[in-house]
Amino acid sequence: MQKFLIIQTAFLGDVILATPLISALAEKYPACEIDFLLRKGNESIIANNPNLRQVYTFDKKNKWKALFSLIKQFRSRKYDEIINLHRFGSSGLISVLSGAKNLTGFKKNPFSIFYQHKIIHQYKENWHEVDRNLCCIQHHGNFSSKKPSLFPSIQDDNAVEKYRKNNYICIFPASVWFTKQLPKEKWIELCNHFDSSIKILLLGSKSDFDLCEEIKAKTTHSNSENISGFFTLLQVASLVKTAKMNFVNDSGPMHIASAMNAPCTAFFCSTSTTFGFTPLSDLSFIFEKTPKPSCKPCGLHGFKACPKKHFMCGELNMQSVYEHIKKFL
Repeated sequence: MQKFLIIQTAFLGDVILATPLISALAEKYPACEIDFLLRKGNESIIANNPNLRQVYTFDKKNKWKALFSLIKQFRSRKYDEIINLHRFGSSGLISVLSGAKNLTGFKKNPFSIFYQHKIIHQYKENWHEVDRNLCCIQHHGNFSSKKPSLFPSIQDDNAVEKYRKNNYICIFPASVWFTKQLPKEKWIELCNHFDSSIKILLLGSKSDFDLCEEIKAKTTHSNSENISGFFTLLQVASLVKTAKMNFVNDSGPMHIASAMNAPCTAFFCSTSTTFGFTPLSDLSFIFEKTPKPSCKPCGLHGFKACPKKHFMCGELNMQSVYEHIKKFL
């Protein structure tokens, strides 16, 4: 029986986009054991995954203590292979010192010199992050592209059941990065376009509550509710699944929608679709500023403020957005 450890200690969306790797390995080796290491705080998003034996967390606030504790645990597991999707030093060090028979990961990792399988991380046209991740197991065979997957429980479904009684849309207005976030004025403008027969649910983390409350207070739409921070990640995933549409930035909620194959409208401000982090839902739309500002994209993750101090990439035409998607509501 083969034992695998997958490492992805980056952001929430990165963890979601690693789930196709889990299902691919489980299909190839039905009797294998798969463990997963992620950043502390993200563990709830992959709860209930039937193909995972155990989920480990890396507490980056106590980095060195956590790192050596994990190494000790992993050495006792005697993994056949560690697949490190993270490209930075801490995860590489964990991989190298964990005593696995084989190490696989991206060549950009500073510890990849010790890997048996080094994968070149590159951006190709029409190539998604899912495809890049699957390259890390290409030595096990050919794997077709897969959608990410999440597994809300019956209890998660029940927790949001009362909202399903409405004809509703979900709006996630916040992002960790300012330049990836559509300006609040644009969210308010979008809300104003919807008929009051459509319930608007404003969602996000607890820290996003004030932003959602301001949008709710300033929109002319009379049927909106701020439930930011009320639910767990999988409860949010359950709610997203049955929404008429989910409006998101280039951020974690977009990948939650992809994993639930839920309708999704994504706004790409400072980032670019060419990076390979686009929505994967069957019904999905992407809107960007046109013509594209010459400075876009200004970075892979975005910034806390516009480097050029104009934020032209956030000046989207919300009337055009509404006219395009209204027939799908």
